[in-house]
Amino acid sequence: MGRWMKPEVYPLVGAMAFVTSMCIFQLTRNVFLNPAVRINKSDRSQAVLENYKEGEKYAEHGLRKFLRTRPPEVMPAINHFFSEDK
Repeated sequence: MGRWMKPEVYPLVGAMAFVTSMCIFQLTRNVFLNPAVRINKSDRSQAVLENYKEGEKYAEHGLRKFLRTRPPEVMPAINHFFSEDK
């Protein structure tokens, strides 16, 4: 980076770059895929859009479908270790 930045600051710069990229990703995703966001002039003229299929597609994305089949545990091995009777 250069002499003007101390090496101790690199992790902070990395974390801030990661968080900024996540924010940009979410904003871009909402602008282009969210059915409630209306960019077209024809869509904006309608008061209520009846696009239930598009809304369902947006709400039920692949990650949510995958997590629905998984048990609601953050660390299953640790939960099993501490919950089993000895």
